[in-house]
Amino acid sequence: MIAKKSRLIIAISSSALFDLAESDLVFREKGLKAYAEYQITRETEPLAPGDAFPLVRKLLAINNLTDEPDRVEVILLSRNTADTGLRVFNSIAHHALPITRAAFTGGAAPYRYMRAFGAQLFLSTNPADVIDALDNGSAAASILPGATMSNSPEVLKFAFDGDAVLFSDEAERIYQERGLAAFARSEQTEADQPLSGGPFKPFLAALHQLQTEFGKEASPIRTALVTAREAPAHERVIKTLRAWNIRLDESLFLGGMNKTEFLRAYEADVFFDDQAEHCLLASKVVTAGHVPHGVKNRE
Repeated sequence: MIAKKSRLIIAISSSALFDLAESDLVFREKGLKAYAEYQITRETEPLAPGDAFPLVRKLLAINNLTDEPDRVEVILLSRNTADTGLRVFNSIAHHALPITRAAFTGGAAPYRYMRAFGAQLFLSTNPADVIDALDNGSAAASILPGATMSNSPEVLKFAFDGDAVLFSDEAERIYQERGLAAFARSEQTEADQPLSGGPFKPFLAALHQLQTEFGKEASPIRTALVTAREAPAHERVIKTLRAWNIRLDESLFLGGMNKTEFLRAYEADVFFDDQAEHCLLASKVVTAGHVPHGVKNRE
């Protein structure tokens, strides 16, 4: 068992946690009033799991391995009102999810409550909300509809792209502006200079802290870097993580290869990447989160 530590807190939108496609269709076709009536008249009908539901369930199950029932917490950040959100809370109870905290913003931007709750990550299906969170210095990702991989229920596996996700986009900017050869030369020259942290660095650090409390062999969490980088651009990445004192369980340097089959082989529960096309491909085999950050997303 582990001593009391700072909590790992994930914020999630109701549409990422549950399947609200039908409800959203009512909102888009008939407006807010019809949507409110639709939700209120069905508030005792449980919603089906959404794309991030399996991830949330595995996250919360980690609490069963500790002396602290709230070592990992998931909170709800929703644009619903409390009235329309009651169906969401009833669905949480139906699925026996230990989620007790929520902010229903009535259409206002939900990212404002991330820091107040102490959340290190926000998962949503609303790209505008995700961009708001990223612009305000928080880790966030848009969850894509797609496959949910069936893997070990005992281990939760995170996979991350490197540049513009774990690391800043400083190296990616050189690649986009000056090409591959200039990127390779720059990374060799700067191999001993750690990269600046990207939006997911604090979240990775929180995961790493939780891992170390369990020990390497007993940890219910595994992490992997899945990057298009290749040698010699790998050295700066390795030395950056070493400077941060963060250990990754696996590191895949793919030299531009399609990441999908590697994510399948790793049996990832979720994969975060800054490039939408990589996320679309990955979503065929794994829950994918697009991180609209960095030079590739400026437009």
